[in-house]
Amino acid sequence: MEPRRIYNPAQKDYVTFLKTSAETGGKFTLVEVELAPKGGVGIHFHKTYSEKFDCLEGELKVQAGKTVHTLRPGEMIIAEPFVNHRFFNDSPSVTKFQVELRPASRGFEQSLQVGYGLARDGETNSKGFPKSSLALAWLFEISESNLPGWRSIFEFILRIQAAKAKRTGLDRKLIEKYVRF
Repeated sequence: MEPRRIYNPAQKDYVTFLKTSAETGGKFTLVEVELAPKGGVGIHFHKTYSEKFDCLEGELKVQAGKTVHTLRPGEMIIAEPFVNHRFFNDSPSVTKFQVELRPASRGFEQSLQVGYGLARDGETNSKGFPKSSLALAWLFEISESNLPGWRSIFEFILRIQAAKAKRTGLDRKLIEKYVRF
């Protein structure tokens, strides 16, 4: 496997890091995703960065706000900060797309490496969520994700758990074990 390509066996998808925050001076992070059929992420938003989704192969669904957009190769959409969004693949084939975060997010880059590493080690459930509530909360925090609407009531608990993960040194252990670039 390429050194900057990671695989999540629970979600059956790949992420390749094309440009990291260190390489762009913090301007942007760029990854390429190969999303398995029925794969995707739930609704969320970010306060500090936008996400641009560029479809390369197949068909990608991106919900931005209340509208679900179907992207085909050559099409893109940007989820600006504070806009609820999610992406998913409801086709029977793998879809390939790029995601560009502006500005870059080192925490996002680390969260993918740690989350995929935990999945490779069998430390996630079938949907790819870490079995450890502390690891889950910490990953949620460093990826700068936020839950919309009524779901936001869970953020208070997640933030407390993330702080505990840092107090106990779990964050440092996960970074040391899984973050390679």
